[in-house]
Amino acid sequence: MSDQPGTPFDTIESAQEYIDLLLEAIEETRRDVSTEIRLSSGANQERRIEALQLVALNLNKLSCHITKSRRILNDLRTLRRLLFQERKAPAQAAESHTRAAGVA
Repeated sequence: MSDQPGTPFDTIESAQEYIDLLLEAIEETRRDVSTEIRLSSGANQERRIEALQLVALNLNKLSCHITKSRRILNDLRTLRRLLFQERKAPAQAAESHTRAAGVA
């Protein structure tokens, strides 16, 4: 068996990359929909404009949810680093900094 991840979601970092790509796609689509709303005019376009506004609303909600997911992934990554001591705890970092300043 290989130690290499088998799917894009085997690590928090790869999931974060996916979330970032998804956010980019959502933002691009939001810009496109906004442009379509501005370009649509006339009485016969009223229903189309309402539909596009509904799409824009749902894209905004999706963007908020994905942004929250990105924050949660970041928190999980930080906690993993602390649990597996991949990163010094804040108290240890401050203590190390104090020692280094006292030695200098």
